[in-house]
Amino acid sequence: MRSTIAYTTARILLFVAATGVLYVIGARGLLLLGLALLVSGIASYVLLSRQRDAMSGALTARLGGVRGRISEFRTRLDDGTRAEDDGEEPAPAAGPAPAAAAGAAPQPGAAPQPGEPQPGELQPDPAAEAGRA
Repeated sequence: MRSTIAYTTARILLFVAATGVLYVIGARGLLLLGLALLVSGIASYVLLSRQRDAMSGALTARLGGVRGRISEFRTRLDDGTRAEDDGEEPAPAAGPAPAAAAGAAPQPGAAPQPGEPQPGELQPDPAAEAGRA
């Protein structure tokens, strides 16, 4: 991270210096900004190659750890997919299964139990039933 900040700061300073020199020479407006970008870009390519290499190495090392975690995650996903394809049940999570929970909705396509309303059927309002009694 430190090398990235150093490189970025050096690039900004080169741009500011190029802008100042071109302003003194007489460039103004968009010409000033365009020439300053061009001059500072060329100067940073030549002058900041060592800092750029250090920043590149630091970023590569940092991304290497992320790639390792991604590879591990992919392996776990592939193992789970293979287990599902082979018909094995994956290890249950802690706690009761969602269908075993009290008041769980019936599985789609399952026949309703006697006394249960049919899908789409209106249910009586308990408050209205209590008022009639």
